[in-house]
Amino acid sequence: MALMTGEQYIESIRKIPMEIYMFGKKVENPVDNPILRPSLNSVRMTYDLAQMPEYQELMTAISPETGERINRFTHIHRSTEDLRNKVKMQRLLGQKTAACFQRCVGMDAFNAEYSTTYEIDKKYGTSYHENFKKFMLYCQENDLTVDGAMTDVKGDRSKAPHAQDDPDMFLHVVERRPDGVVVCGAKAHQTGIINSHEVIVMPTQSMGPDDKDYAISFAVPLDTKGLFMIIGRQSCDTRKLEGSEMDVGNSEFGGVEALTVFDHVFVPNDRIFITARATAAVRWAWATCSSAPPPWPPTTTAPTRPATSRISSSR
Repeated sequence: MALMTGEQYIESIRKIPMEIYMFGKKVENPVDNPILRPSLNSVRMTYDLAQMPEYQELMTAISPETGERINRFTHIHRSTEDLRNKVKMQRLLGQKTAACFQRCVGMDAFNAEYSTTYEIDKKYGTSYHENFKKFMLYCQENDLTVDGAMTDVKGDRSKAPHAQDDPDMFLHVVERRPDGVVVCGAKAHQTGIINSHEVIVMPTQSMGPDDKDYAISFAVPLDTKGLFMIIGRQSCDTRKLEGSEMDVGNSEFGGVEALTVFDHVFVPNDRIFITARATAAVRWAWATCSSAPPPWPPTTTAPTRPATSRISSSR
């Protein structure tokens, strides 16, 4: 599939039957909702600019796996040039939208998953890297937007995930089946998730041996049964309903966040990228989304935490 146009992206999101709630009611048509539409316009810009020849070098890359041109948000960083172009792309989008364009954490998750699953497979003889590569190629070939979900609601922050009074304070496995797992929990502050096709779920912090049911990473589409998104309020959000030209902020572009609830969500085996036996790797891999490229070729030992690493607190 060729790169989608902005309009094709909008229509692709319209076709996804998501469970979205705002102000206590289900949103039946989020694409055309005046409060939510500015955030969709921001993501659309990542598609519109990719169609313009003058921005092709920044907004797209050639996939080494397929030889096809793909959106840079689904690309794996392999060089310092890739990193420079990533930053230039983000600056360009900031200049064009003056808002959050919502795809950065998904891009960081792609790169963290790629390196980490390779190292886990080398150590444990698993097939998580192949699982992730299949998912990555699917997203590249279909030009999909992927949300990165990391921040759990946490509960008592002085306690480890397994020690919480309510086990759902951290997303965790509640059932293991021959064909996959069932998970429960929630991810907070999910910027742009209602404007995404898929979500990559990651552990939120270091895990210990007793947290094995919480040490999981996977991907599911946004129309998965049991997935619910509750929109967080934005400053002056209802002013977009008043028809005024004053004090509406950035009326064309914007961001949106949602509390995303996983209520007995089934994840098939081929969409699982980390499970409990990989707890040791989780300790370093998910402490940060590093701004440095993954080891290339990936190493078989876990690197120390990069000095430049950081996590976006809103994720």
